[in-house]
This record gives sequence, structure tokens and C-alpha cells, in this order.
Amino acid sequence: MTARLLIIAGSDSGGGAGIQADIKTVTMLGGHAMTAITAITAQNTLGVQAVHPVPTDIVLAQIDSVVSDIGVDAVKIGMIGSAQTANAVADRLTSMFSREPIPIIFDPVMIASSGSVLADPDTIAAFARLMRIATLVTPNLPELAALGGEAAVRALGPAVLIKGGHAEGPLVTDRLVTDAGETLWTNPRIETRHAHGTGCTLASGIATGLGQGMPLDAAIARAIAFVRAALAQPPGLGAGHGPMGHALGVSPFDQLKDRTCPA
Repeated sequence: MTARLLIIAGSDSGGGAGIQADIKTVTMLGGHAMTAITAITAQNTLGVQAVHPVPTDIVLAQIDSVVSDIGVDAVKIGMIGSAQTANAVADRLTSMFSREPIPIIFDPVMIASSGSVLADPDTIAAFARLMRIATLVTPNLPELAALGGEAAVRALGPAVLIKGGHAEGPLVTDRLVTDAGETLWTNPRIETRHAHGTGCTLASGIATGLGQGMPLDAAIARAIAFVRAALAQPPGLGAGHGPMGHALGVSPFDQLKDRTCPA
């Protein structure tokens, strides 16, 4: 059966990050993406012009609707919208999956790649509730600093993937920290301005792998490889931080239509 991925995150009208990047990633990696949208943003490659949080009861209604009918194999949480929604989502997921836990990936989104703020201090404070229920937390370096820095890593959750893209230098190192120790993935940096949505894509890729039954390290390795492939094939859109090429420069339908379309 196709893995069912519930994405709880904000919408990016420019299509590069957020729910839009999540859906593309899950689809490309063989999963079925479902959504509970927490916020609607007006944004493009130059920045975020407006944010409208979705009311908490509507976020919960989306979650309830999906779980009651289709079911869920893994959850990815991104932009959460408000402190009220963060706490309510933590409560709802705990009540739903406490007896039969499923993987929950929490990407603590605070700032867009354009520099726009996507979480106020109250919302960031509420992240603690989501981190307590998460299988894996995936902060980048600025987010890690806001959450307490290296000294606080082990308090963020049972597994923390520290994304190294914001560090300087020709190499990018992503570091998984667990009770068992550390695992590193180091790759040459891909120089491009079309890197909008890397964090969303990585977290959704990992969630898809875990929902498909992959071990954590294998799910991370595949997600990193997908991000790198997408970075190398951008569509070249926009004047600022452009989107990655989630389709990897190909048209899957055109390549497969002779085998999939009825005569």
C-alpha cells in the first residue's frame, strides 16, 4: 500500500516551499500526500508579503478528516501558524497516536529563506510541545541557535537532524544526533540561488521514507539525495530565492504515458 503522509504546514503561493514543496516531494518519492494547512501566505521568490493563519479549529478539522477516513503512516509538521495551533496539534496527535505511535517529523520553521519571519516568539515557545512528540526534529543552524544552541540539542527530542546549509565553506554537513551518538552526511555545496524550500523538502522526504518503513538513517540519506538532485535541476524561476526542481528536470508523465495510458 502507498504510504500515507499527513503534512501539517503553511501554504506558499509561490510554490517553492511549504505545502507545495511537501506535496511534490512526497509524490516524487512514492507516497500519497495529504494536508492540514495552518497558514496561507502571499509570497514569491523575493519574500513574504502577507501571512494569514488558519483558525485552529479548521486545522484540527483537516487532521480529523484525513485520519478518520484515509489513515496516516507518518506526519510532517512545518510552519505551524500560531501558538494556539501548535498546542492544539500536539494534543490532537498525542490523543490519536499514543497507543499506536507513528513517525512524526517536526521542522521548526521560523524564518523563510528570504529572511521573512514565519513564527512569533509565542509560537516558538510552543514548539516545545511539538518537539516532545516528534520522532525527529530538523532545525537548521539559525533555528538551532534560537532553540538554545548546541547545549540544548539533546533536549529537543530523541533524534535531531541539524541541517548544515547555513554554515560557510565548500562542504555541507548534516548531523544526526541521537542517544546512540552522531551520524554525519557531508556533501559538496551546490551553489545556487534557487534553494527555496530545501528544509521543507528534506523533512517531507524523511517523513515519506519513515512512512514507507525505512530506517531513520536510510530515510535521511535518500531525502538528502533528493534535495541535492532538486537543487541541481531548478526551473530558474523568479528574481530572488527561486524554487528547486522537484521534478528533476523531467516530465514523468511524458516518459511513462505509453505504458500507463489505456489504448
